Amino acid sequence: MIPILTWGARVAATTAPLLFPLTEAWATDRAQPVVSPWVSSLQMLLGLGLVLALIAATAWLLRRLAPGQVAGRGDLRVVAAVAVGPKERVVLVDVGETRLVLGVAPGSVTRLHEMPRPAQPDHPAQSSITPPMVSKFKEILAARKEGK
Repeated sequence: MIPILTWGARVAATTAPLLFPLTEAWATDRAQPVVSPWVSSLQMLLGLGLVLALIAATAWLLRRLAPGQVAGRGDLRVVAAVAVGPKERVVLVDVGETRLVLGVAPGSVTRLHEMPRPAQPDHPAQSSITPPMVSKFKEILAARKEGK
């Protein structure tokens, strides 16, 4: 995280003279003409926009590179989860060829049951029987396409 802060300090140091070029002139020579309020407002808004963009970029980068958030394609898969209380859940997890039922609460994970992983998929495939409304909708769409 320190290199990110160092990088941010370097960016701020290099962009400050570009965003506020009149600051040096006012500090060295008081004979400069008075700047319009529109110019000052524009400089302020550009500076604010730059700061907000840096904050958003840093948050995105930290979220992207956060430890423990790396997506793996291993044998661990959460099959289902059900809330049983405000902060408690029962989670069904496949680990390799084993299926675990876990109780998850703040500060603890408890194995409730362990069983072999079933061979069939968890969610049955769509049935070939379509409800009457679906076929009616298909007819309406086909009629509209023919009408065009």
